[in-house]
Amino acid sequence: MMLDLGRRPHRRRIGLTPMIDVVFLLLVFFMLAARFGTTDALPLSLAGAGASDYDGPPRLLTVLPDALWLNGIEVTDPVSALAPLMPSDDAIVVLRAAEAAKVQRLLDVMTQLRAAGLTHMVVLE
Repeated sequence: MMLDLGRRPHRRRIGLTPMIDVVFLLLVFFMLAARFGTTDALPLSLAGAGASDYDGPPRLLTVLPDALWLNGIEVTDPVSALAPLMPSDDAIVVLRAAEAAKVQRLLDVMTQLRAAGLTHMVVLE
């Protein structure tokens, strides 16, 4: 006696078209969401790298995580504090970041000085 189970069900194949569509849409999304182009850069020279000669009173700006010191004295506005110490517009300002200071904090101070017209900055290591 033979047992009849009927017809075997056809296996359904997984369609690759929807998966390819999703991958294509993800590819397009990430291509459009990505930022292409150049990043902003601040030109600077390291101390001792052959920059122009330093003249005038000392202008050492120490960048701390929550404060700024100009020649060892805490200042709130570095631009106004540096103004009487600048013999000319192209005088050098020496920047030193404390160990606890983040790079973004140093860049924020440099951007603030550059916006005020102080373009010659030297960063101490």
